[in-house]
Amino acid sequence: MSLKCHRSKSVWAALGVLVLCWLYIFPAYRMPSDKEIVEEVLRQGQTWSKNQTGIDLYRKLLTECCDPKKMFAVTKENSPIGKTLWYDGEFYHYHTVTNETYPFFVQDTPLQLPLKKCSVVGNGGVLKNSGCGKDIDQADFVMRCNLPPLSKKYTDDVGTRTQLVTANPSIIEKSFQNLLWSRKAFVESMKAYGSSYIYMPAFSMKPGTEPSLRAYHTLADTASNQTVLFANPDFLKNVGRFWKSRGVHGKRLSTGLFLVSLALGLCEEVTAYGFWPFSVGLDERPVSHHYYDNILPSSGFHAMPEEFLQLWHLHKSGTLRLRVGRGEGGGGG
Repeated sequence: MSLKCHRSKSVWAALGVLVLCWLYIFPAYRMPSDKEIVEEVLRQGQTWSKNQTGIDLYRKLLTECCDPKKMFAVTKENSPIGKTLWYDGEFYHYHTVTNETYPFFVQDTPLQLPLKKCSVVGNGGVLKNSGCGKDIDQADFVMRCNLPPLSKKYTDDVGTRTQLVTANPSIIEKSFQNLLWSRKAFVESMKAYGSSYIYMPAFSMKPGTEPSLRAYHTLADTASNQTVLFANPDFLKNVGRFWKSRGVHGKRLSTGLFLVSLALGLCEEVTAYGFWPFSVGLDERPVSHHYYDNILPSSGFHAMPEEFLQLWHLHKSGTLRLRVGRGEGGGGG
């Protein structure tokens, strides 16, 4: 009996030493509070100086892990008939490319690379009354998230130009009834984005595949001048791993961070707007969640403050420019 107790104490002592060593080597990381992050942004200021070495390094890192130039979209080149596309958002689900789905894919990456100056526009309420619209539109390539409203009342703050916009299948479901009944409202709403690329994660979650394919058919049937691109699930999965290794621990990256990652891999210079996940701005005034509404997302799905910290570090290193204040071109991002 005493021998067993002695062994038990020895085991627990060894485990205790192991835990102490682990904490010494890997100290617990405490995420700063929202207030601390805002204060840090105010303290450091928004001055920015382009760092070509940092830009080249991140492009190299993203090319090695995710190869955005070749893999950001599903194409006939990277996804021939018979290829298995594993859903990045659902384990054990996959789609096998068939004669039916293969024609939906573009032949190869359709973008003229490298892109020069890119604006990546999030939908944060920080854009409201920012006057960033002119600055956003001055970029060579403008990326937007989740079919945002671009009506005249928002133009001064968010601009009008779009070269690529994401369309989550959940938006097709909620706003357009999965395109099962009427397609007119969808076609009309898409006109706001001009002759842009519509970037859809058709192979992230199985329920999103059919709505995405219906969106493709709808635009094709109406002779739209827009091109539907399906996000490559391998690219999305690898980008998620890339940021998780850097401290972003949400269940899934936000669409905005996916687009920033894409831009860092494809563009010579990136400026991000509308990324501010806090309820108070730098002027200590309340900030709505989106520039067009204040509907909050499900808690715990995205790690928005962690994502913002990553973007802020990239800003301070000169790798991308993050605009969280008033715009330059319009006196007001």
